[in-house]
Amino acid sequence: MRRSHSTIAALALSLAALFAGCSGSKQDTAQPAGAPATAAAPPAAAAGVPPGAATPAAGPASAPAPLPPPPELKARSFILVDGSSGRVLAGLDPDSRQEPASLTKLMTAYGVFHALKEGRIKLTDMVTISEHAWQQEGSRMFVEVGKQVSVENLVQGMIVQSGNDATVALAEHVAGTEPTFVQMMNAYAKQLGMTGSHFMNAPGMPDPNHYMTARDAATLARAVINEFPDYYKWYSEKEFSWNGITQQNRNGLLWRDPTVDGVKTGHTETAGYCLIASAKRDGMRLVSVVLGTDSMKAREDASAALLGYGYNFYETKRIYGAGQPLTTARVWKGTRSEVGLALGSDLYVTGQRGHIGSVRAEFELPSHLVAPLAAGTAVGKVKVVVDGQPVATYDLYPAQDVPAGGIFRRAFDTMRLWFK
Repeated sequence: MRRSHSTIAALALSLAALFAGCSGSKQDTAQPAGAPATAAAPPAAAAGVPPGAATPAAGPASAPAPLPPPPELKARSFILVDGSSGRVLAGLDPDSRQEPASLTKLMTAYGVFHALKEGRIKLTDMVTISEHAWQQEGSRMFVEVGKQVSVENLVQGMIVQSGNDATVALAEHVAGTEPTFVQMMNAYAKQLGMTGSHFMNAPGMPDPNHYMTARDAATLARAVINEFPDYYKWYSEKEFSWNGITQQNRNGLLWRDPTVDGVKTGHTETAGYCLIASAKRDGMRLVSVVLGTDSMKAREDASAALLGYGYNFYETKRIYGAGQPLTTARVWKGTRSEVGLALGSDLYVTGQRGHIGSVRAEFELPSHLVAPLAAGTAVGKVKVVVDGQPVATYDLYPAQDVPAGGIFRRAFDTMRLWFK
């Protein structure tokens, strides 16, 4: 990979030009300023700005107000994350291993949702309740052994009622046995980068080797919300009835704050009271995780304080859309001589409310891109820098497939590369 002024391009965009197009068609025509020789010429590059430098952002002339520290919370661990950009806005010991209790069911749901999306199970499937599922202790849906219950009702019983029996029944339906499903849970956790988590059972019963970090819990919540929006709707249900028993969702923020639409509560004597919460206000989604408080009210108050802090002092903007070229690169031995390089998903930036300044992207590209190139295969990376601080690194993909060229094109480019 090469990384120098010839390959580090600044997306030097004024706030007026940058954010004016975040929700409209103007944004789709924004081009990187100070681009390398292999990139498309920037039509609106600032005069006198060298490559790799950010243009001063247009915005309020006054300096930003001091950013207050996050609220002090009586919890063992917590974190506040922007749901779109992934930026951490507040935290206390977010990488410490904690007992997750029923927060575990969010990982169980992630596995069940995958099975539904892949067509391996259906919401209409009827599941025969095993004795193992029926014997689960703690919070229950009150399903009966030997009876059949639909997957959809079991999902509601797991999410709304936090039923341990429903959770194990779903695990068995997806994987045959609960231990096999737990192996899937740990595999999914690894795929998501949840390096501080390990699961021993599906519902979250206490075990010394069963743990999760606040950071991992936020990662998991974002994955559920972003990957399975059609199934996430169940987390906003306030109550569910089964077998003549109506139980309310234990997430009290659903009643306190209309912008809160999930996610999951957890409690044991050793874990304390835990809550993963998510809210969406004016298009901005936040995810908070609070672990180890001493009461239901304490976990709700702490979560509300974190969400309020995030919305009061931060904002998130969509900078680039998935598939929108950020720059172009020379292609050798292909049917075309250049290709746009784009992100695989929308790019969001989070910063202090009203004071997001300069935004630039630094590209890391191979010395030569040689066809064939597939649109789904990463060919480089882009680091996003806001106000001089790196905030995230993403893979870059060709905006379109570039097949290998004919024999003469390949031979001609081979000779040219000898002199590069």
